[in-house]
Amino acid sequence: MKRTLVLLVLLVQLAQLEAQTPFNFDWHGFVNPHYYADSRSVVGGREDMMLFYPKPILRDSLGRDINDGWQADMLAITARLNLRVSGPDMLGAKTSAFIEGDFTGSTNATINDLRLRHAYITMDWYDNQGEFRSLKHTLKVGQYWYPMVIHEIMPMTNPLNMGAPFHCYARQPQVRYEFISHGFEVVAAACWQLDNMSQGLLNGLPTSSTQFARHSLVPELNAQLRYLTEHLFVGAAVNLKTIQPMVNTTGLALEPNPHTSFTWSLFGRYRFGGVTVKAQALLNNSLYEGCSMGGYLLRTVDGVPYQYAARDWHFDTYWLDLERNRGHWRPGLFLGYGRNRDFGTPLSIGAGTTTDYALGRGFDIEYLWRLQPRLTYKTLTGLDFTAEVEYTCAAYGRETVVGPDRLYLHDPDGIVGNLRLSLSMVYSF
Repeated sequence: MKRTLVLLVLLVQLAQLEAQTPFNFDWHGFVNPHYYADSRSVVGGREDMMLFYPKPILRDSLGRDINDGWQADMLAITARLNLRVSGPDMLGAKTSAFIEGDFTGSTNATINDLRLRHAYITMDWYDNQGEFRSLKHTLKVGQYWYPMVIHEIMPMTNPLNMGAPFHCYARQPQVRYEFISHGFEVVAAACWQLDNMSQGLLNGLPTSSTQFARHSLVPELNAQLRYLTEHLFVGAAVNLKTIQPMVNTTGLALEPNPHTSFTWSLFGRYRFGGVTVKAQALLNNSLYEGCSMGGYLLRTVDGVPYQYAARDWHFDTYWLDLERNRGHWRPGLFLGYGRNRDFGTPLSIGAGTTTDYALGRGFDIEYLWRLQPRLTYKTLTGLDFTAEVEYTCAAYGRETVVGPDRLYLHDPDGIVGNLRLSLSMVYSF
């Protein structure tokens, strides 16, 4: 209640400030009640509103699969409010700032709390009176979309996952530079972590923390090349992430041994005849922080204090999104597929007496796919209704131990699926 009152006071003060300064304030947001029902327990977040894939078979003492069975929920935590502030030109650039929050919380434990989504400053340098095609330079500093989230092609699915884990979905504090000329765009970004954190060993215990990225001293780096016309948008991206997989804060000795992962992506969007087609191929080497698949195996060597090695496992993910973009009735379809390229190979490195930690998401999955049709009715005055069916299938492997190594093999009985039915309303303002 106290936070709500503070927010209301700030809103009133900003409204009064607008009449006294050269800055313009533009408020927007939406309210989005959402009902969803699942035929199976799932791996997800925020009361499982953000669904990744179904949980594996887990039998009780009577042989019944405890993860099988319908459950339902309704939430309105994605209600959102944002403010864009534009002001006078500074340093030869048009300046603006954007701040946005919702109530999903930064973790499952803080669900329903106000969470910062975006907070960034933008400086745009234009030629030719600011026409779009002549925009030359943009500098964006603050919390914004994780660079592997290509927001121009984001799937328009209804639940919170927005195509995850096939498409990334996260935000990071960053410095982002964009250069545009004759339809070509170059993007370069350096990012840090906050809500979406790496996994590793902190004082010997596996956990998620920003410490692993902070102790590497190297920000996550991303570069993109894009091409944009009236109907076509295509591009490629490369991402480099460096973390320190083991961190001790108890005074114990630890030799620095950073671990670096590379990810590549091709993406595109095409609009024709009232239809929008979006697609992406993601060669994913450890994008757990981006709410996608992958991770790494961390092997610690017993008897040799704090010696370790790490190895990525890799996922290839592909998705396609189709949507009608005109009229009141707007059907859509999302298709996603992911394949574990390291499935069936030993998840181990080194030799001797060791302890392995599987960190990340989906190391025990051979493949997964999703079929997700939807139908939206738009009043075109700010109120939308959406019905959606989402079926996600995951093929879990059978764990096998061969000597010191552990690997997962194909298991015909490990294939599970979840059917999600969802209904939602969106009131935008």
